[in-house]
Amino acid sequence: MAIEKIVVVDDEMMIRKALETQLRNKRFSVASTGDLKGARKILARDSFDLVFLDLRLPDGDGTDLLEEIMAKTDCPMVVMMTGYGSVESAVSCMQMGAFDYVVKPFSFDQIEVVVDKVASFDKMRRVTKYYVEESDSRSSDIVGESEPMTKLKTLVDKVAKTEASVLITGENGTGKELVAKELYRNSMLAKEPYIRVNCAAISETLMESEFFGHEKGAFTGATERREGRFELADGGTILLDEISEIAPSLQAKLLRVLQEWEFERVGGNKTIQVKVRVLATTNRDLMAEVKKDNFREDLYYRLNVFPIGVPPLRDRGEDVMLLANTFLGRHARRHGLEKISFSKSCEKAIRSHSWPGNVRELENAVERAVIMAEPGKKIEPGLLGLGQVFETKVASSRSGKGQEDPDGLESMEEVEKRHISNVLSSCDGNRTHAAEKLGMNVRTLRNKIKHYGL
Repeated sequence: MAIEKIVVVDDEMMIRKALETQLRNKRFSVASTGDLKGARKILARDSFDLVFLDLRLPDGDGTDLLEEIMAKTDCPMVVMMTGYGSVESAVSCMQMGAFDYVVKPFSFDQIEVVVDKVASFDKMRRVTKYYVEESDSRSSDIVGESEPMTKLKTLVDKVAKTEASVLITGENGTGKELVAKELYRNSMLAKEPYIRVNCAAISETLMESEFFGHEKGAFTGATERREGRFELADGGTILLDEISEIAPSLQAKLLRVLQEWEFERVGGNKTIQVKVRVLATTNRDLMAEVKKDNFREDLYYRLNVFPIGVPPLRDRGEDVMLLANTFLGRHARRHGLEKISFSKSCEKAIRSHSWPGNVRELENAVERAVIMAEPGKKIEPGLLGLGQVFETKVASSRSGKGQEDPDGLESMEEVEKRHISNVLSSCDGNRTHAAEKLGMNVRTLRNKIKHYGL
């Protein structure tokens, strides 16, 4: 429930007490006062979700307090009350930011309807901060006709209509988040919230607050109460992207949510109940992480109700050119280019490249080529930006350096190691910039740096 704490500001004691009693009977936390001075004190000491505010008060006009409330960045919703109802005053209050307007005397049923409307709107407002639908629906379609992708689409179709938890695995850049979105779009919860959490991008100290929210004053900087991602996803779907990156200390708390569907905010003692569908992604072998004691076994089995593996691009055959042409058309439209295509040698380069960064690397290469292309001319291999790796390989071969097999061909690890090294050098060692260029998150890049001893 998004609405928990309510303030009633009315100088008529009978109305104030009656409204306060009604709201408390509905399990809301209620504070009340009869003047502006008392209201300001109440609002200064705690965070509130809703204010019932009388238009005329002994020490001033309710619109003065309304204006003060609306000036705050994370302000409560305000419903104005008055016994002097008029269209002019109603319009004025709404223009200032009031959510609704009720005329005294009002019934308890009216108040219940208003509170329900406020709760629905407030949840939509908070969810919107985290949920942005793609404007081009075609960018959300899974592209591919190869056998591995046909099997993948069949699995997605089968599990999408259920509410089972799904663990999506695959290398970086294969499109795991895209598969999660397809599961959501084709589910029975498609009209409910879809909240995404990038576990690799949130620091360990803030992760619990991001998941479960916090109360005002729970820690330094917690100036307002905040709902967590699970609370915002209530009734809908939550995507835990790169689930393997969450700290062991938080895994037990996450397990409790998945088992009991309840939790407490950081710094709070009220138990909040939710019901969400959980989708999770990882580029790691979670069972191997379990054996290393890096990931809880019980949490793994709770998430792995229905596993889906996303194949790497190198195993998808002609999907490579299908994707390349899809990206070519998309980015050509975006950059205002017409009648652009790949040359035969460019198509050959696309087919022969190993694409260690998978679909993400391919799309980045195609977009870069579109930007660099000259109007009316075909895209040549050099515009794909793959030459740096090829040139380095040739130089290494000529100098006798590098670990190569008897046929003069290098392993995938050697190619990736050198490519990462080159990108790091071009970014002057800045890992954040390098990760962006490589199409991977900073934590993954850090792991690869350690693995390759760079």
